[in-house]
Amino acid sequence: MSIVRWQDLCIDAIDVGMQSEFWAAVSGLDIADGEAPARLGGPTPAHSLWVNPVDRPHLVKNRVHLDVYCASIDDLLDLGASVLEPADETGFGWTVMADPEGNEFCAFLRTPDRLPDYRIHGIGIDCGDAEAQARWWGELFGAEPEFQAEYDVWTLTGVAVDETMTLDFAPVPEPRTEPNRAHWDVKGDVDELLARGATHLWDQPHWTVLADPEGNEFCVFPTA
Repeated sequence: MSIVRWQDLCIDAIDVGMQSEFWAAVSGLDIADGEAPARLGGPTPAHSLWVNPVDRPHLVKNRVHLDVYCASIDDLLDLGASVLEPADETGFGWTVMADPEGNEFCAFLRTPDRLPDYRIHGIGIDCGDAEAQARWWGELFGAEPEFQAEYDVWTLTGVAVDETMTLDFAPVPEPRTEPNRAHWDVKGDVDELLARGATHLWDQPHWTVLADPEGNEFCVFPTA
């Protein structure tokens, strides 16, 4: 039984218009509302990606990043991305890139016939204790995390936008120092989440901002 349900994704931006155009092109979503905050829309409300205005630039490596499919790295470069770690140098099956404001994301190549309309296929989360984080979120979503020894990550599948999108919790040595520039929103009960170890940060008229056990911000909307 799940305690929360997925609602949507959010990305902070200095230039909302530029970031909206970039992430719409990368994700395969449409700009449904270009006002700040802007909303990128897709086939269901769960596909929504909000681009929220902030005055805080990218300062440190993001502890939450998006994984995307693409036909070529050049396509992403043409949109304004930059390469941080090429796949042919790291030996991994993905290229680490940065969007126009420096936010890291991972690009996985797919042939055109295998490129889906919606191209965000995962969310990477840096953790001090990856297993504990995966199990905490797994209990909330009602899913059992799976350990992928090849990549040293704990993965939740089928809890986000669709049945294939993953949340991948990876161990990192560095501590969290800055607010995340990407987060997800859920529907759930704030009091129950607080009882399970979340921390209250602040209230908004229509949602409450909490933090998970490692301080990652997320927004909680009423289930009704």
